[in-house]
Amino acid sequence: MHLDGKVAIVTGGGGGIGAALAEALVSKGTRVVLTDINRHAVDAVAARIGESSPGTVAATAGDAASSKHIDEVISLAADHFGPVDLYFANAGIGGAPGLFATDEEWSTVVDINVMGHVRAARRLVPEWLERDGGYFISTASAAGLLTQLGSATYSTTKHAAVGFAEWLSATYGDRGIRVSCLCPMGVDTKLLRPEGGATDDAAKLMQRAVETAGRVLTPAEVAETVLAAIDAEQFLILPHAEVMDMYRQKGSDYDRWLRGMRRYQRTLESAE
Repeated sequence: MHLDGKVAIVTGGGGGIGAALAEALVSKGTRVVLTDINRHAVDAVAARIGESSPGTVAATAGDAASSKHIDEVISLAADHFGPVDLYFANAGIGGAPGLFATDEEWSTVVDINVMGHVRAARRLVPEWLERDGGYFISTASAAGLLTQLGSATYSTTKHAAVGFAEWLSATYGDRGIRVSCLCPMGVDTKLLRPEGGATDDAAKLMQRAVETAGRVLTPAEVAETVLAAIDAEQFLILPHAEVMDMYRQKGSDYDRWLRGMRRYQRTLESAE
């Protein structure tokens, strides 16, 4: 898909990968609507991009998992720029770490990391089918292909995000709907490195696991990889190329891979 003249929505656009995607898209001639739960952050990103590229970005704040908000954002895009061509389901949270996250905490993470994708696709795919095309880009994680030590909520929901993106591509890929799924390891964002630092042992384990698994990329590096993958209409986007080797090792001998993960966790715990 050529990006010049297209209209995109980017959720989680108040910083990190979302903000970097918006900047990269605008540089390619795409008009972008940003949304984030943090109004101050998303307005600041939109203002910064708008200074150098006036009239290319609109911003709003709200819950990216809410059907009502999804409808509002799509309407905002239509009013400012036209029908939506690309939807970046990028908003996500880490969730409570460890086994003993409450049912309410699980529900919140599932809602944002999975159901936000489902509701956006449910809203846009029928319209895209009528228009003979659209592009859905899901931000999952390498945790969705491998796992995430320290966080059951994050690991499980990212697996689900990958699974939904796969299903969407298999079901609608021959009908003009393009789908990509972004699965990075460490990216230098507040999700990996929250303000004030990790607050408990499980969260610290999760952070160490990511930071020692491979190089921590900048959001701009990830955005560059994403745009190249969209140009090639590539499903699986791996900013860390080594993830594919890890994924193959996992699939070739699951028990050996799990033994290795347990050994890796012991190493991380002993380094405290």
